[in-house]
Amino acid sequence: MSPILAEHDLEILSRGAAQTRRVGVRLGEMLSSGDLVCLNGDLGSGKTTLVQGIVAGWGSLDPVTSPTYVLVNEYRHPEGGLLFHLDAYRLESPARALDLDLEDLLAAGPLVVEWADRIRTALPEEGFQANLRWVDEDRRQIHFAASGERYQTFLDQFRRRLFAG
Repeated sequence: MSPILAEHDLEILSRGAAQTRRVGVRLGEMLSSGDLVCLNGDLGSGKTTLVQGIVAGWGSLDPVTSPTYVLVNEYRHPEGGLLFHLDAYRLESPARALDLDLEDLLAAGPLVVEWADRIRTALPEEGFQANLRWVDEDRRQIHFAASGERYQTFLDQFRRRLFAG
């Protein structure tokens, strides 16, 4: 019998927005320039809530909002550096995402992309993915996966961080 999840996948059930943010904090603590986090899920599945935790864990005190209309929000770290939060929901095509100079964003800091599937071909092949699914009013299923050797190691470290501390 084969396993339900691939070796380098992780699935959790969040029991509320506060728990989703705490998971994001653990993820954000690990991010550095060049890291790509791709988020997917329907409206209301918790993507922006997860980003709130990611930004806090990364160290920014800036308030987090969905950049649906501005496309990219920048969050500042108190000691310098930026984290970029892209919402691809309103992008018509992956080509429009390339106009945003994604390579430059990744070179300058971590990049978190909501609705990443909409621009998948414009993003690097290697990255860290979180697919969120609405279960009920309070619960969200979050499936994490890694693409590429570096991110498989990242996922293993993330799993230890989640369950060890």
